[in-house]
Amino acid sequence: MHGAPSLSQPGRRFVALLARRAGIALVALAIDTVLGDPPSQLHPVGFMGRWLQFGERLAPSQPGARLIWGAGWLASGWLLSGVVNLLPHHPLAQGALASLLLAYRGLDRAVAGVETALNAGDLATARRLLAWHLVSRPTDDLSAAEVAGAAIESLAENLSDSVVAPLLALLAGGLPAMYLYRFTNTADAMWGYRTERFEHLGKAAARCDDAFNLFPARLTAILIALAAHLMYRRGSQALTVMWRDAGRTASPNAGWPMAAMAGALDTTLTKRDHYILGDGRRIPDAAMIGEARRLGRLVIAILVFGLICLFGLARLTESRSAS
Repeated sequence: MHGAPSLSQPGRRFVALLARRAGIALVALAIDTVLGDPPSQLHPVGFMGRWLQFGERLAPSQPGARLIWGAGWLASGWLLSGVVNLLPHHPLAQGALASLLLAYRGLDRAVAGVETALNAGDLATARRLLAWHLVSRPTDDLSAAEVAGAAIESLAENLSDSVVAPLLALLAGGLPAMYLYRFTNTADAMWGYRTERFEHLGKAAARCDDAFNLFPARLTAILIALAAHLMYRRGSQALTVMWRDAGRTASPNAGWPMAAMAGALDTTLTKRDHYILGDGRRIPDAAMIGEARRLGRLVIAILVFGLICLFGLARLTESRSAS
């Protein structure tokens, strides 16, 4: 009998690298879930934000020049990703650094704050927390149901932007790729608006962010549907609503996880004058935010399971090839 075919030298290096990155991703998820974010003054995303603010202050006023400046300033941030290679290469150190580019615990806490305020009947505080942490839309006149729905939408969208997408970037290109993704996503969050101020300055960031999130957003939607099947037996409903309604948002990506979440919760998520996702009978409220958070935790658990399987498979393939 012939033994298992051995991998070539490049193949062994790739498998070893994949196992290493999966291990780093597991460390990063564990640290972020347990400890959360450091103070904003020390957070790398805070540094990214200050760099983008500095770039905006220096930007020219003419539309064409602002378009070129915005693209150039985005590229300057990408070049800084090379600095990441100078940081410690130990997997635990890399995992600790990668955890700073995830935001699951912070996201869950922000959504929990809105849930707590609504449970207490404090709509004013719920609106304030929603505007402060989760959405850019005006919140002063939102009803309790609209506040709950917006918090659920933000949770679904940011499971992709703040967890799934940066983890995929880490697996694909290591810590530099993860940094590059987070810088682009931050630039889009700050500059990606169709207003006179940002229409041209943020166009490159918005287009790049759309491209980077094409796969992560759809994967996140599938993970939400899987979690909905395991927890509430609504997986097929989540997939149906996702497929039907994902294209209703202006973003080519945000609608996928949000529509999946609407189907998973048997509800309708609405942004006034923009979109309606789902056609469920249940009205969003504080209790439904709690259900959405439980789905989010299960999505994280599925990710952890997948990373463990990837790590184990890569190590097994590596050991068999070496023997």
